[in-house]
Amino acid sequence: MIKAAVLGFGVVGSGVVDLIYQNAELIEKRVGEKIEIKYILDLRDFPESPYRNKLTKDFNVILNDPEIKIVCECMGGSHPAYEFSSSLLSAGKSVVTSNKETVAKFGDELLALARENGVFYLFEASVGGGMPVIRPLSKCLAANEVFEVCGILNGTTNYILTMMNKYSESFETSLASAQEKGYAERDPSDDINGIDTCRKICILADMVTGVYCSPESVAAQGIVGIRPEEVKAVEEWHGNIKLLGRCRREGDKYSVLVAPFVVAENRMIAGVDGVFNAVSFKCDAADEITVSGRGAGKMPTASAMVSDVMDAASGSAYRADWAKKNDGLYVSIDEVRDVFFLSFVKCSCDLLNNVKCEFSNVKVIGENENEIFVMSDEMTTREVKEHIASLEKLGIKSNGYMRVLQ
Repeated sequence: MIKAAVLGFGVVGSGVVDLIYQNAELIEKRVGEKIEIKYILDLRDFPESPYRNKLTKDFNVILNDPEIKIVCECMGGSHPAYEFSSSLLSAGKSVVTSNKETVAKFGDELLALARENGVFYLFEASVGGGMPVIRPLSKCLAANEVFEVCGILNGTTNYILTMMNKYSESFETSLASAQEKGYAERDPSDDINGIDTCRKICILADMVTGVYCSPESVAAQGIVGIRPEEVKAVEEWHGNIKLLGRCRREGDKYSVLVAPFVVAENRMIAGVDGVFNAVSFKCDAADEITVSGRGAGKMPTASAMVSDVMDAASGSAYRADWAKKNDGLYVSIDEVRDVFFLSFVKCSCDLLNNVKCEFSNVKVIGENENEIFVMSDEMTTREVKEHIASLEKLGIKSNGYMRVLQ
């Protein structure tokens, strides 16, 4: 029998415990041994829980028990999750986590500790919830060179954009709907400002490049400024707006960014709606692979965590690794080339000719009584900013721009 513990008895932690007992026979059959939860760490009391006899408020009870071989960290936040995980790995216990913040900030250190002590640090649930992302990247695509990872990594923002895209709702109304349905937190800042997506794409960048990508170094833009007028223009172009995290090879370097993208409807992820996530991998041998599923929620996240527990128990888990020093591997977003969707306010001057003169080969894709929407040729972000600044000197105001995923 393999003894395990769970840190945190909230939504995810309780899901992990429930699933381990709900599918106990199946898990034992596939692992070859029974997995038993011996402890659940939480500062709260749960007198009505069927697992109340397993509860403890003392982390050291878990740390110092030689029977405990695997610990599920479901706490959230960097601290004390980082300190607890470090101590457990140093004590020769494998750690399974759904904590994207800790993995994004300290994954390199924790993976090194796991390697030194002959155990596992596993984090499938930290990026895609119930959607498998880490395991396909580290195992199924292990023979491939991955040129690009790009996807919808946050269900809250995808739900909001779906409401705006499909039902012509405003951002504010869509956010309120997400909060009412429990898809968005009372404080949705991390979601709508792209911070959650940033942490997740940094983890995937770490996996792809083998070099640490700091979330603080990534240009992260959220969805707060997206307007219904832009949504309508993109729809008429036969596309959708999606908040994407992207890691892409640029020559011998890589770019990492988080931003709203205009996605052509022929791309599979353009049709991924609601709270679902999707990630696309572009590879040299397997070409393009896309996976989709629920990126959050009690049981989907528990599914990913318990799968990691089973892999750790059987000794068949993936072993990720990345170095801290990047040696300039990641390029500035200003030098990254993309096609751009832009909007300009109509004015008394010859707007269209001035825009075409400045941007050369732009194509008008829509307009309303107040503005025009155009699509540029491929260019760098720096060039886009320079062209917009030049037009502003002529009295032409830009309402912003988005990258295009074709």
